[in-house]
Amino acid sequence: MSNIKDTIVGEVQTWQGVTVAPHRFGGIEFQINNREIGHLHGDYQADIPFTARIRKELVESDKASAHHIYPNSGWISFYIHGVEDVSLLLELLRMNYDRLAKNRLTVKAEAALLVH
Repeated sequence: MSNIKDTIVGEVQTWQGVTVAPHRFGGIEFQINNREIGHLHGDYQADIPFTARIRKELVESDKASAHHIYPNSGWISFYIHGVEDVSLLLELLRMNYDRLAKNRLTVKAEAALLVH
């Protein structure tokens, strides 16, 4: 049976365009279009960069905690207590993936319009 980290990495790496690499402060980082979706610290914590507005909504709804070092930024920290937390963490990572992928597609679409 795989551990929590392997389960999360196994899922996220299947999303179109995602790259997986070591994170600069330890752990594993997920990116799309050279932008960080989030990163894992082992089986116990994930940090995900959102906008300040989204972070506020997630913290107020108890889906995440303010970032453990930068609580006033858009970053959230998600503490993994067991396998029961994996689905919500994947939902949060997917939410940020969709936000970043959409943003990138919008930029590409605008660039294509400028060319014509």
